[in-house]
Amino acid sequence: MDVVPERVLEYLTEVEEAAEDVLTTRQQIVDLDMKRNGNREALNALKNEMSGSEKVKVCLGNMFIKFPKSKTREMIQKDQEQLDKEINELRTALKAKVNRLNEMQGKPELRGYNLSPLSTDEVRAIDRLLKR
Repeated sequence: MDVVPERVLEYLTEVEEAAEDVLTTRQQIVDLDMKRNGNREALNALKNEMSGSEKVKVCLGNMFIKFPKSKTREMIQKDQEQLDKEINELRTALKAKVNRLNEMQGKPELRGYNLSPLSTDEVRAIDRLLKR
């Protein structure tokens, strides 16, 4: 059985593209997570601010605008929710991409990679069972 060099090159190109896609998705997750951490810091700073002013300066693009604290907190929380949603979607997509890459390379599927954390209701139910 003779392996055609064009087919080998095509296979390597496909594997490289799949690996690059995995790396790009991972970098997107890291970037969004850094933004989410910045938002968390901003929410904490709003919570801990002691000044009597009800307005705070917010940087939007390349300018600062005074906004009411409540409106600012609301905007940041909405952004946090959107970031959480995007990160979760990217993580789900990443799992599929990693499995596809492993399949292309002839490696077995990762075990335990498709696990998801317990919900708060499930944790409470387990706590109740263990306290008995």
